[in-house]
Amino acid sequence: MAADIHVVPAGDGWAVEAAGGGKRTIHDTQDEAIKAGTERAQRDKVELLIHGRDGQIRERNSFGHDPRNVKG
Repeated sequence: MAADIHVVPAGDGWAVEAAGGGKRTIHDTQDEAIKAGTERAQRDKVELLIHGRDGQIRERNSFGHDPRNVKG
């Protein structure tokens, strides 16, 4: 099973990385990183977790394995 994808601060830029390590890509802006992370999460059918500069998760999006009985 593929690992969830995280968008995290990386120096002056933003990194897209899989939970637990693996391929890491660096982007100049958070928007670029979110776009790249979204494409990767959709392809792998995993969750995308977007962190703020403080490291806290500020948003999460699931691209697979959702429970069928979720309302809304």
